[in-house]
Amino acid sequence: MQLQDDVAHALWRAVSRLVSTPALALTLLAMPVLASQTRIWTESDYADFEKGNLKNLSLRSDGLLTLAPQFQEVYDTSSAYLWALARDSKGNLYAGGGPGAKLYRLSATGDKKIVAEIEGLQIAAIAIDAQDRVYAATAPDGKIYRVAPGGKPEVFYDPKAKYIWAMAFNKSGDLLVATGDPGAVHRVAPDGHGSVLYRSDETHIRSMAVDASGNVIVGTDPGGLVVRVSPAGDGFVLYQMSKSEVTAVAVAQDGSIYAAGVGSKPEAASAPQPTPLPSPATSAVQSGTLQIHSAAPPPASMASAGSGVSVTGSDVYRIDPAGNPQRIWSHAQDIIYTIAFDAEGRALLGSGNKGYIYRIESDVLYTVLLTAPSTQITAFQTGADGSLYAATGNVGKIYRLGPGLAHEGSIESDVFDTGFFSQWGRLSFETNLNGGSIAIAARTGNLDRPQKNWSPWSASIADPKGDRIGAPVARFIQWKATLAAAGAQSPELESVDVAYLQRNMPPRIETIEITPPNYRFPAPPAQIVAQTLVLPPIGKPASSLGSPLSLDLNTPAMQYAKGFIGTRWAATDDNGDSLIFTLEIRGVHETNWKLLKEKLKERYWSWDSTAFPDGEYRIRVTASDLPGNPPAQALSASMTGDPFTIDNTPPKIAALAANQSGGKLHAAWTAADALSDIKKAEYSLDGGDWTLVAPVTGLSDSHDLQYELALDHIAPGEHTIAVRVEDDYDNQAVEKAVVK
Repeated sequence: MQLQDDVAHALWRAVSRLVSTPALALTLLAMPVLASQTRIWTESDYADFEKGNLKNLSLRSDGLLTLAPQFQEVYDTSSAYLWALARDSKGNLYAGGGPGAKLYRLSATGDKKIVAEIEGLQIAAIAIDAQDRVYAATAPDGKIYRVAPGGKPEVFYDPKAKYIWAMAFNKSGDLLVATGDPGAVHRVAPDGHGSVLYRSDETHIRSMAVDASGNVIVGTDPGGLVVRVSPAGDGFVLYQMSKSEVTAVAVAQDGSIYAAGVGSKPEAASAPQPTPLPSPATSAVQSGTLQIHSAAPPPASMASAGSGVSVTGSDVYRIDPAGNPQRIWSHAQDIIYTIAFDAEGRALLGSGNKGYIYRIESDVLYTVLLTAPSTQITAFQTGADGSLYAATGNVGKIYRLGPGLAHEGSIESDVFDTGFFSQWGRLSFETNLNGGSIAIAARTGNLDRPQKNWSPWSASIADPKGDRIGAPVARFIQWKATLAAAGAQSPELESVDVAYLQRNMPPRIETIEITPPNYRFPAPPAQIVAQTLVLPPIGKPASSLGSPLSLDLNTPAMQYAKGFIGTRWAATDDNGDSLIFTLEIRGVHETNWKLLKEKLKERYWSWDSTAFPDGEYRIRVTASDLPGNPPAQALSASMTGDPFTIDNTPPKIAALAANQSGGKLHAAWTAADALSDIKKAEYSLDGGDWTLVAPVTGLSDSHDLQYELALDHIAPGEHTIAVRVEDDYDNQAVEKAVVK
């Protein structure tokens, strides 16, 4: 028996680890779920850890937790949002956003300054030439200003477009300008004279980058096109996304093109407007100025709830140098605003509206590198020291990402509901410490969220092999893991196991039903069912553990068998234990129960009632969870059913009399039964067919009934009339009379 328990326990742990949730145990067929068996709550994949509260930790899509890069706020501009970042050769960072077209500078030594205030609602793009001259583009009614060293802005170029979405310098020193409404790419010489390099049929050139060959890579709206524009201005569509708006494009060192698309393509002929700067959560956004300038409806990626515009998340594609596109990342809600590359050439994605920075590890793996306090990551810019700077919206700040790792990080898991009061066992975890350390503590409570009435955190467990959790018996549990690095490498946390033992709960019998008399259930098949395991579909979570197993309340078809009677019942066990049942019977006026059947696994039984005297009886059903618990811990519950009748004695026919005169035959008799109503009466004349006879009252509704029969057209001579009566339990009596 102990070996069987050990095997079951090992199987449970293997299955739990496979699907990262003990709920798969609900799919173990023909295998009892034992309340006395230790259960394992395992968290090991992305969906598990994402529910937790992460601080200074990165989460890979396969569920690996590591320390996040250092992430430090370096400039709070007080703007509602920033949209553009650029760096000059001296290491000065320039940022712009809105509302209010202010140009900010963060010097290499950390000095902060508003360099210029430009006429317009917002600064949408910034570029810096080889002479470290700063160019800022405003929106809407886009113009490009060149900012003098003293901070005075002067109009450098007017593309005659409503929006300017991006700017970049090519190798020749020309300024490339991506515009919207109309969608075009302008090429502007250092003297400020420019012309249209590429005119698109799209409403907006929404994003832009320049590759090593001088080609301009642009993303459009509303067609969702990624287009390569040659230095001569010839366009070639590299890919048409299923999304409407290509919010960001970037060119990797190997020439691969990364492109992010958002929003559903419109069904109507009119094109939606492209993504403006993220709507700030400050009162300034609701000012009259903003409403006046925002004449166009918002694009899909910035549409507010209830606007009717579909966002549908983001897709990121990589188009390799040979021109082959492949989707490498997708999310149903997050919106990608910007793409950059880290020192190792991995693509970084800045997103909203949770402030996630994603890192693409491979075609199948990505990492949530960190979560910014602001809700949107709107722009990236590499720093001279190898770190990466990020601009944010809601609110407008500049953060430095890296170059090193955070020294310490933590995760508070989601709260796990065991379903019942539970005893806690060993907490263990899988890790690669890489010279660092991981310590995990736990706390418990009986509220579904941690509050002051939960227990304090237990002593930390630092050995991956684990130790027993020092927390009170309770229904809910939560763990907290703290990761600390001892060098340049981060410890890695792969999974956490928490062993627990549910407090055994007694079974419940919900109802007892007596089946119709004279029918029996077939005998249960005498066969051994092999233990089987059915796995849920990959990628779909199993239901939560702790609720009762569903019950099959169907019973097999009954067969007619005179004298038999049966019962069936519904019973549940909150722990999901296998149950056995004991059936007992006694007369309503008796005191002692008599055993009918014990150790019954089925929820039904029938028996030969002819062994019992006629009368009223009751059935008691006792359910026990003994198969799933040690005898000392097993619990049981009983229920007594309503009274029912056993009646195997036929009714009595009395005073049968018959006479004949004038071609008519008259007969009369009475029928009586001690326990049951008379169900029907019949007669047969001279061995003919049985024919129903109605009682004198017309209703068969009593233990005692009178019958009278008059038959016409009876031939003279001797006749035999037989009468038959039957009670509610199919008991019959027959009498006859001879008439001369």
